[in-house]
Amino acid sequence: MSVRVVAQAEVEALLPMLECIEVMREVFEALARGDAVQPLRSMVWLPDRSGLLGLMPAYTGSPLAIGIKVVTVMPGNHGTELDSHQGVVLVFETVRGSLRAIVDASAITALRTAAVSGLATRCLAREDAGDLALLGAGVQAASHARAMAAVRPLRRVRVWSRSPASARGFAARESARLGLAIEVCASARAAVDGADLVCTTTASRTPVLDGAWLAEGAHVNAVGACFRDARELDTAAVARARLFVDRRESALQEAGDILIPIAEGAIGAGHIRAELGELVSGAHPGRATRDEITLFESLGLAVEDLAAAHAVWVRAEAAGAGTAIELGGRRAAAGPRG
Repeated sequence: MSVRVVAQAEVEALLPMLECIEVMREVFEALARGDAVQPLRSMVWLPDRSGLLGLMPAYTGSPLAIGIKVVTVMPGNHGTELDSHQGVVLVFETVRGSLRAIVDASAITALRTAAVSGLATRCLAREDAGDLALLGAGVQAASHARAMAAVRPLRRVRVWSRSPASARGFAARESARLGLAIEVCASARAAVDGADLVCTTTASRTPVLDGAWLAEGAHVNAVGACFRDARELDTAAVARARLFVDRRESALQEAGDILIPIAEGAIGAGHIRAELGELVSGAHPGRATRDEITLFESLGLAVEDLAAAHAVWVRAEAAGAGTAIELGGRRAAAGPRG
């Protein structure tokens, strides 16, 4: 049977950011109405904990698909020619269980993570928000800059990184892409000062964002920390904000940005106001006042990977993109009896 293989360079051409945001809206609506199965992910750590293999299965009823992302996460790749996420998303059809697509996971992860932040920003940020601070200057910072530009008219963009050279390189590359000069800041505080959109996209295990720096009315997308013992935001940032998550179950199992303040007694589990699916379905109104700070804590869900990869596969089939290979579990014909 024919399986479509889609390489990293082809993914975003097949699924532009604004279209991916719409795909994410649809899958979060499906998740909210119970038309999806989203287990917790499994992780296999290397003995020295320098990296891991993550297994992220899911089912979605819309689009109708079942699949899994198999990905290694290697923080040591930061600053090298390789993305920290390496792997594939496997898309299966649900009638006979046939594999239909193998899609590069690095590209899917970068695209869908930023698209989900774009969706959350559309739901939670003030309509006139447009002063963007990016903490981090890697793959996710670049995709988040594009996502923020897709949902809000940006008037200013600032970037900070622990590596000044990385920040300068990022600004040079992405300024042309956005059509807006990106300012390089010497400190995270300088980048955040007065910003009404903040995206934390670092690999830091300790806070890079202090809640005292946040302006009234700011919206924060926190995407870099995805383990219980790692966080990008200090306790004050989380406690000050109205908190929204992609999935409560995942957040209360894995999000150090939330679990550490809970352990400190600063907040309780009830500090989570709603899931993103509740926002897009209209079950929760989101922002209540112009001056409140909103925070979207994103861990990343397998339903996001599956929906994005399925959309890429559909477009690749229509365009003849990617590479078709013969792969699958056909049963050998039975031989003659005698």
